[in-house]
Amino acid sequence: MKKTQPVLVLIFVLGTLIQAQYRLAECPLPTRWSGQVSPDNARPEYPRPMMQREQWLNLNGLWQYAVRPLDQAQPENFDGEILAPFPLESALSGVAKRFDETQQLWYQRSFTLPDDWEEGRVLLHFEAVDWQARVYLNNQALGVHRGGYDPFTFDITDYLQPGAQRLVVAVWDPTDKGTQPRGKQVQKPGGIFYTPVSGIWGTVWLEPVPAVYIRDLKITTDIDPGSVSVAADITGATAGDALAVAVYSGQKTVVQGTGRAMEPIKLEIKPPELWQPQRPFLYDLEISFIRNGQVMDRVRSYFGMRKIAVGLDEKGVTRLLLNDTYLFHKGPLDQGFWPDGIYTAPTEEAMAYDLQVLKKLGFNMLRKHVKVEPRRFYYWCDRLGLMVWQDMPSGDRYIRPEEADIERTPESAQQFYRELGRMIESLYNHPSIVMWVPFNEGWGQF
Repeated sequence: MKKTQPVLVLIFVLGTLIQAQYRLAECPLPTRWSGQVSPDNARPEYPRPMMQREQWLNLNGLWQYAVRPLDQAQPENFDGEILAPFPLESALSGVAKRFDETQQLWYQRSFTLPDDWEEGRVLLHFEAVDWQARVYLNNQALGVHRGGYDPFTFDITDYLQPGAQRLVVAVWDPTDKGTQPRGKQVQKPGGIFYTPVSGIWGTVWLEPVPAVYIRDLKITTDIDPGSVSVAADITGATAGDALAVAVYSGQKTVVQGTGRAMEPIKLEIKPPELWQPQRPFLYDLEISFIRNGQVMDRVRSYFGMRKIAVGLDEKGVTRLLLNDTYLFHKGPLDQGFWPDGIYTAPTEEAMAYDLQVLKKLGFNMLRKHVKVEPRRFYYWCDRLGLMVWQDMPSGDRYIRPEEADIERTPESAQQFYRELGRMIESLYNHPSIVMWVPFNEGWGQF
């Protein structure tokens, strides 16, 4: 016992010192949640509610950071600590600094995997990094991702080493000096344009999965026949593998079925409980991947039965129809900027409160304006019954009046297509999203 006491004291002291190093940077307009944020609770909630597994490890918290010229190699010394997942420019990051297109933002941290993660594969997930991210593990390059709003993943299994792992991320973000989608971010905020967001602004997390696992789900409902179709993207699936799908309403099993793993499983739900703003009913879903009679992987999800269409009302006027009934859409243009976290809400409670207030004010929808939110935002819209018109973030140089006539380059157009496709794919399953808006007011339209 006497041998362990100094170690325990040392751990306590180090923990106290680490905690003391974080301070909210100068914030002209803090929110009621600003003071609740710390390295111990930086966005701790599970980030992917549409496809949940039991085991995961959150890498949010204090990272080392450095800002260096774009042509410089990975730094040996860092400038200080930054609280992820809050962007560099935000007060909640503890830094609140700007950088431009001639510089690169470096992140570094270490982590140790739990002992029971020795079998299968290990995935590294980023919910959002603005804009270009080059990722390294233990001095090995994992890959490059370009896109400021869509989640991305690396399989890091073959790059792991015994003991501690060293993770490095290099970020380049030209903001309005580039041609990438960026929404309302500009390097010189003013008027209707706002503070830039650079670097990690969504949760970073790890997940253990089997050697063959469910990589993604596509859930499609149809209220006319009363059915739900579940398609699973499975790594390494073969013709003999099976997929079992079970639908629940609370503790009650509604329907279940099994089919070939490489094909969609279609189940009938009659009569279906419909999702609508006044009663946003959600079914729970369990999906199991089966090989030789053994469950190899299992995930939990949910879905809402709803139909959005354009049709005529009883007076012959063309309307938006929800579940074949005319429903007037009323709601705000939701910009999604926070005074303390900019793109990142300080806490999930803060984000949910925003949406709950909209419901209390009598709104039934919001238009998510030239920004894509983290996936938990749409989970709350699903739960609360808020319809979402989802914008594609605008980009290119058309925002500056002197360049209004510049045509979008082929490279810029292809990047727009890539990020638009990823946005729709990553948010496809959410019943709350009833409209996609490719171009806000024609900005950058081509």
